[in-house]
Amino acid sequence: MPPVTASAVALMLAMMSSPAVHSKTNSPSPRVYGWVEEGLLLPERASLKIKLDTGALTSSMDAKDLERFEKDGEDWVRFNVEANDSKSGKTLSIPFERRVERNVKVRGAGGAERRPVVKLKMCIGDRIYNEEFSLKNRGKMIYPVLIGRRTLEHLGAVDVSRTFTVEPKCSSGKS
Repeated sequence: MPPVTASAVALMLAMMSSPAVHSKTNSPSPRVYGWVEEGLLLPERASLKIKLDTGALTSSMDAKDLERFEKDGEDWVRFNVEANDSKSGKTLSIPFERRVERNVKVRGAGGAERRPVVKLKMCIGDRIYNEEFSLKNRGKMIYPVLIGRRTLEHLGAVDVSRTFTVEPKCSSGKS
């Protein structure tokens, strides 16, 4: 095998830094979100402030009047979500009934508790996410929705110095 010359090394380095070799340089960079964004609960299109919480694994939602019940032999939950109507700006209390997907044990300063987890559709930016949310009446919270790491891995990076970087622009809640 012939020795590698300095000019051959320079040629290889030039080729490696070429955009044709690194097609990723031409692809769009991943989306960066602020630590607080606006989301739409679908299909109602109710506007909610959402906090992107890298410390939480599962997303959670403030749920009022939480009531467990059984339906067709399965565990269900009934609850209300207070949200701002994106058209009128008025606060609405939206009733929901959802099948309980699972229960999670949440540990906090006040001890541990079990919370129901349900699936809900949320529009963030121009995408609809059908995600799991643990439910808890969290009082009058500034951020009624916390988006955890299971959802964040599909969104992109979080820049803690920014807020409200995207507007929710999903056409419908049917996807």
